[in-house]
Amino acid sequence: MSDERATPSGTIARPAASAIGLTAVAMLAFAANSILCRLALAQGLIDPTSFTLVRIASGAFALWLILALKRQVRSVHGSWAGALALFVYAGAFSFAYIALPAGTGALLLFGAVQVTMVTTALVRGERLTLPQWFGFALALAGLTALLSPGAGAPPITGAGLMIASGVAWGAYSLLGRGTVDPLASTAGNFIRALPLAAVAMAAAMMLGPKVEVMGFVYAVMSGAVASGLGYWIWYAALRGLSPVQGASVQLSVPVITALAGAIALGEPITTRLSLCSITILGGIALVIVTRPNARRVAAR
Repeated sequence: MSDERATPSGTIARPAASAIGLTAVAMLAFAANSILCRLALAQGLIDPTSFTLVRIASGAFALWLILALKRQVRSVHGSWAGALALFVYAGAFSFAYIALPAGTGALLLFGAVQVTMVTTALVRGERLTLPQWFGFALALAGLTALLSPGAGAPPITGAGLMIASGVAWGAYSLLGRGTVDPLASTAGNFIRALPLAAVAMAAAMMLGPKVEVMGFVYAVMSGAVASGLGYWIWYAALRGLSPVQGASVQLSVPVITALAGAIALGEPITTRLSLCSITILGGIALVIVTRPNARRVAAR
């Protein structure tokens, strides 16, 4: 798989067919996490704490198995900060989907991720162009409109939890930037997150956890396939994508999730969700795809 390079004219080259295929599979895996979690929790097949524990445990096992097959088990690393961010993301994600529709949850999640990463860049001194500022403001306006009271507004508790999940995933992504071996680092973070999930599970035992067979199956599929294998495929896809392309394609996940939720769960795609989706994703796209002007590039 060849790396993405700029053409002599400065434009971004088209990714190879293999990268496009891997990217498509990865986006489906990301959307599948929302669908599987919603399937399990909306039907009361498993409690959110158990779902989180099974998801993290099966994801850790799948990633460890991949490394074992590649004979790289000793290369497992990661950090406790990354593990904590991963645990907060997964836990808040599970509790949020008790009430949120799949499409709304995915939109809030990825909107919060991008806003977190852009805000962090601003705090660190990066400058935005005028179109990027407009896009950032547009995305925030879309999130505000989605959360404002009225018909079709998501439950405030669920929305808050999903936004917290997105902030945690944004932090996890920022912590992983520059990682030499993303697969080994992700495996290490999953393994470190296991005791955190186990402690939460021990506390939840007092409330009487509920785990039915299909709920357990959905959690394993979410952890081992959609998370473990999905993240591995995504890292492979990133080798053939530019940073702009890698960020942009993730905007497809809320759309895929909303469509899949309508088909698999019978969830409606409301006018409010559609308009807010266009506003949020359009604003984020402006931030991502707008190129800095030549003066600022030269200054750097």
